[in-house]
Order: sequence, then structure tokens, then C-alpha cells
Amino acid sequence: MSRTVSSWILSSARSNIILQGKGRWYSICIPNRNKIKWKLIFSQTCPYPAGSCSLGRTFSFPKAFRHTSTEEEHFSFQLSPAQINAILRAGELSHRTLGLNGKSSNSVLRFESNQLASNSPMEDRRSAATCLQTAGMMFGVFDGHAGAACAQAVSERLLHYIAVSLMPRQSLEEIELAVEAMKPVRPILQWHRHPNDVEYQEIASQYFENLRVYWQHLLDLDAEPGFSLEEAMICAFKRLDSDISLEVQAPQENELMRNIALQVAFSGATACVAHIDGVHLHVANTGDCRAVLGVHEEDGTWSTLPLTRDHNAYDEFEIRRLKREHPRSEEKTLFVNDRLLGILMPSRAFGDVQLKWSKELQHSILENSCDVEALNIYQYVPPNYHTPPYLTAEPEVTYHKLRGKDKFLVIASDGLWEMLSNEKVVKLVAGHLTELNMQKPPLTFKKPVNLGYMHNLLLQRKSKGLASLDQNIATHLIRHAIGSNEYGEVDPEKLAAMLTLPEDLARMYRDDITVTVVYFNSETIEEYYRNH
Repeated sequence: MSRTVSSWILSSARSNIILQGKGRWYSICIPNRNKIKWKLIFSQTCPYPAGSCSLGRTFSFPKAFRHTSTEEEHFSFQLSPAQINAILRAGELSHRTLGLNGKSSNSVLRFESNQLASNSPMEDRRSAATCLQTAGMMFGVFDGHAGAACAQAVSERLLHYIAVSLMPRQSLEEIELAVEAMKPVRPILQWHRHPNDVEYQEIASQYFENLRVYWQHLLDLDAEPGFSLEEAMICAFKRLDSDISLEVQAPQENELMRNIALQVAFSGATACVAHIDGVHLHVANTGDCRAVLGVHEEDGTWSTLPLTRDHNAYDEFEIRRLKREHPRSEEKTLFVNDRLLGILMPSRAFGDVQLKWSKELQHSILENSCDVEALNIYQYVPPNYHTPPYLTAEPEVTYHKLRGKDKFLVIASDGLWEMLSNEKVVKLVAGHLTELNMQKPPLTFKKPVNLGYMHNLLLQRKSKGLASLDQNIATHLIRHAIGSNEYGEVDPEKLAAMLTLPEDLARMYRDDITVTVVYFNSETIEEYYRNH
């Protein structure tokens, strides 16, 4: 391919002046001596060296694969299938829920997840955890902008805030007494993490202290908190966003912690979190990540049930909400070029204090900080900034009672949905399920079973083509998102091109992509209805 496709990509990139639709913040592309240079109003780069970024480890392309020059003579899209698979599968994560008998009594059968970076470092994050002191499992996808800091912090903290909001008063009292007595605290969550999903170790103690302040607040309430799950999720989202804002305003002697707090508050993140407890599914969404349910109808067809709305300038409800919250004189300036105040694509997000604080507060915080330019934080007040806040982290929460025909839930950042429709995603997951089931020969054991016999059975499976499929459904979706041609088929040449684009071009053609697919246990769900 190479010559034809590479020439087309380079020539189209050089002719573009504005990055359309992909970026959260405006970016201006300036052709200069056949090289592409970017001028960012808000920088998206990490101030720390690659590999040691305090914002958490990210998935990056091996240097042999990722180009750094846009000079055409330096361009090559030659990747072997093994190299393509190595890049696509680097962020794979999967977990199966099993009971003591080897079978799952949980309504969640398993989940599979993956990520692919476009930004460097990657700005998407994900979380998955089992609640240990309350019932249920939680899954989150977080899409950062203007840096990875806010998405990193929210991915570490939000599930804890939700879990604490759901805990009964007695459990909150027990953990408070344990902390006071300096005794070990029973874990609240069991995390399911990829080895590269690391935490802000430097600031973990402060995060814990602020979580403690939150549960102390809940204990100070006169009666049992008694939140419904919807109320708990809304309260947790709003409280965490408030803490992010307050942490950067508080005096901080430790310079590293101060810098992290600044980066978290002045970057932003959208979030979509699902809580699943038995047949009860709640999805809380802030921004433009998305959750979609795959439904297998009685006639054998598949249907799509969206559980979220994208919070942006294309949503009439969001436009009306913002108009209600601000004077009529601002109606024409709330959204400019389909962005909030001409700046931000999503109309709800964590962080982004530039669109929440007064001008005076922003100036005061940045004036008293260290070298904020080194942290890629710049003072910028958009035109027509009169009545902040313009942005909220309050989520919309959707409840759905699971049925036997509800087979899976897809949660993903907008990097996936920009490439594939809801219906196409459900079709791909359903087709992948069907193909896997068709190509799995039954494992019939002859007694006694030995290792040689098992090995032969596995070889039989491989010979029937199972090995050619992505085992991880999230990888399968990402492969199709960036590699599909006009016929909906994966084009190996296009896939190689999209994976080898240099950093200064990659963002023009695709965003960071994070996908988590949760498969439901139909037997457990149907058993619930038989017993109720």
C-alpha cells in the first residue's frame, strides 16, 4: 500500500488547517516545510520523561512501529500480522467471575477490556472492581482532555466514592474506628487491573484522607444515609469533583503533590460508570463516553439499547439545560462552533476549573503557583466568560432491570463511537460471540485425562481457526474501528497505516480508544425471575 495510502494520508494532513471533531481543545495545524507543527491552546503533553510520567503508566507503541517524522521518504507502513497483534493486544484485560464450584452465580459472567493510544501519553483511563462491603461490580471508562491527570485521578478515586456512598452507617463507623485506632481497614474494593494500570502513589495518602472526610460527612448526617443507588452515584460524582477543586486551593507544602493537584484540576475528564448488582444495572454518565446494551431478541435478531446520552452541543437537552442556567444575553455564545464557549466538546466533565471558577480565583491560584508553564497549564479565559460555572460533573443516571435476553454491555470512550455506530458495535460483538461458539469443539474427555490428551484437543481447536480470532472482544472492536474499509471489513493495509502514523498525525485520524465489554450470565438472571 504503502505509496498510495501514505501519499494520500500525508497530503490530506498537510492541507488541513483545523482539527475537526477529534480533539477536546482547539488545535491549529500549520504546514511548514512539509512538516506538521501543532500549536495547542491547552497542551496535552506530560511534563515528565516518557516512562516515568507521574500521571501513571500509559500504553505506547514500540519505537520500531511508531514514526516520529512526517517526511514522506521516512514513511513506511510495513507491519507483520504478529507486530499488528502485539500493538493491538498490549492493553488487553479480562476477568471471569467464578464461585466455589467453578461456576458463576453472579449476573456478570466475565468482562474483557482493552485500550489503544493516539495521544502520547494516552489520556484515557479505565477501572473495574468488585464491591467487597456492598453488593455488585463496577466498571468505568474515563476520557481525559488537556492531559491525562484528571482521568488518572478520577479512575483511581470515583469507584471508592460510590462504594462509600452505598455503605450502611455501621460499616462506615467500623472503618472510621479502625482508622482512629490505626488498625488495618477492611478493603472496600477488589480491583481488576492491567499490570500497566498504576496509581498516583505519591498522593494516595491525601486521596485516602479526603475520602475519609467524605465518609465522616456521611456519618455526621442525623440518620442513616439511605441513598438510593442513583443518589449515591450522583453524590459521589459531585463530591469527587468538588474535592478536586478544593485540593488545588488548599495550602500544600509538598511541591510534587501541589503540582499533581494543579494538573488534575486544570485538565479534565468525562466518565461513564456502570454498577451491576444482580439484575439491577445503573449507568452514570458525565460527558460523551457511552454505554450500549446488546439484546438478543426472541426471533434471533440483535437490537441495541443505548443507556447514555452524549453531553455535548448536539444534544437538545444539554442546550436547554445550559440556557436555563445562564442569562438570555449569553444564549448565542454558550456554544460556538459546536463547543462549549468555543473551547470544549463535552458539556459535562470532571476538573476543567477554567470553565467553573471565577476569573479572579483562577488568577489567584495560578499566580501563587510555581512555574505553571512547565506543567503545561496556561492562563486562558475564553471570550464571553461572564457567569461561571459553565461546566458540571453531575451525571445522568439510567436504571435498567436486566432480562435474560440482555447479553452484554459495551462501555467505551468516544474514540470508539467516532468510528463505529452503536448498531455496528453490537453487531460485531454478537458476531464474535457466534463465531467463537461455532468454532469451539466440545471438550469431551476420555478417562483418564492426561496432559498429552488435553494438548491434542487444544491443537484441534487451533486447527479449526479459533486462533485467528481476537480472543478479547475489545481488541476485536478496536481492530474494526481503525481498520475497517467502506465494506465493513478489516483492511490489513489500512490497519497498518493507522498503527504506524507518527504522533503529530495520529490524532487527526483517531482518538484514544478504551473499550470494556461486560457479558451477563443469562442463567443467573433467568433464575432470579423464576424465584421472584
